[in-house]
Amino acid sequence: MKAIAYTQSLPINDSASLIDIELPQPTASGVDLLVKVSSIAVNPVDYKIRQNAAPEEGEYKVLGWDAVGEVVATGELVSHFTPGDKVFYAGDLNRQGSNAQYQLVDERIVGHKPKSLSDSEAAALPLTAITAWELLFERLAIKQQQPDSTTQSNEVILIVGAAGGVGSILVQLANKLTGATVIATASRESSATWVKKLGADHVIDHTKPLTAQIEQLNIGQVTHVASLTHTDSYLDSYVELLAPMGKIALIDDPKSLDISKLKLKSLSLHWEFMFTRSMFKTNDMSEQHRLLNKISDLIDQGHIQTTVGKNLGTINAKNLRAAHAELESGKSIGKIVLEGF
Repeated sequence: MKAIAYTQSLPINDSASLIDIELPQPTASGVDLLVKVSSIAVNPVDYKIRQNAAPEEGEYKVLGWDAVGEVVATGELVSHFTPGDKVFYAGDLNRQGSNAQYQLVDERIVGHKPKSLSDSEAAALPLTAITAWELLFERLAIKQQQPDSTTQSNEVILIVGAAGGVGSILVQLANKLTGATVIATASRESSATWVKKLGADHVIDHTKPLTAQIEQLNIGQVTHVASLTHTDSYLDSYVELLAPMGKIALIDDPKSLDISKLKLKSLSLHWEFMFTRSMFKTNDMSEQHRLLNKISDLIDQGHIQTTVGKNLGTINAKNLRAAHAELESGKSIGKIVLEGF
């Protein structure tokens, strides 16, 4: 089968940083599905692993943690899927990724693809949707309500870095499934327009002091913060802005945080990492199967839209290098997808 991989950690402008290769097609057993991959999306985790985790000597590392495809074979313990099913999933960091024509994936972290979306539109969603859902409802414990509810709560959520992949789905979930007031941050006109379209009630500029901008909104204190980027730079602002007993959830990788600053207001800090369930084979791994099916239903019912920002064409090393380069620049809006081999 065709695959795109790397053998050593190299800068993305090096033609050997990602290369086209051939690998044996894997075989499904146990709870695994064998999926014929049709579309993928690219995430920051891809370039972070490429930069920092070189494979063993003589080995290839296949990246990719967002895919749509067709189930072509199932292990003997599979119960949720049959060959022919169209599926979408983010996969498992401990296994080879989706930048290949065929991939093995545990059925407990796979959902049925939304029927109303194309393969590439659906590929944009799994990793960010799982991250956003877990952050919003499990880490921040914001009250969930029906998508057609008009009930407003007294919760105010600040989403910092809202125009990126996770932010683009998080804004929608917060808008549609909670009664919270949603404040999104964006630093460019194009990204501000994007998050407003996705359902943010207010948009502020994260390159300027946050506190003064939020005070001018006159909507009361922030109760929850979804910190999607540069958490170390904004921590003092979060402590100032948050109401007592407020919550902060983050997904980035700050080198250090002085959490003693959270004590006086009894603030809590939560880390969200959507691969935890698959990496540690947790007892509730199947929550991600159920979660993806909920996302699929919300999309097919018209409540949530795909977050594709750009389609870079065929799945090959050249196009994947371009996708990594754009993500490394930090200026992409929405998700980057590729389709077909």
